[in-house]
Amino acid sequence: MNDELHERIRAVIADVPAGTVATYGDVAALSGAPSPRMVGRALAEDGHDLPWHRILRANGTPAPHLLHEQLERLRAEGVLADGGKVDLRKYRWSPDGDEHGEDEPVGLF
Repeated sequence: MNDELHERIRAVIADVPAGTVATYGDVAALSGAPSPRMVGRALAEDGHDLPWHRILRANGTPAPHLLHEQLERLRAEGVLADGGKVDLRKYRWSPDGDEHGEDEPVGLF
């Protein structure tokens, strides 16, 4: 991964506000990364200073090895999980800032 892509991934993750979450795929799409796995790689290598806990798998779950710490950090920000899974329809970040009604589809696109 080149430095430019790495910094774009970091910038997108840094923009995810407290009280919301994004998926690895969301970050990949917004940063131009070819794969959500690249986002995971960037976080693993250089994500200690980022709000890494706000990035989830596509099904709304944390990585198994981060489960307890990630859910605890999210809970402290008001993001609640049910059975270890965050409701993406409720908590997913919308980078355009639009608020979605309950009947509207929620997501990045």
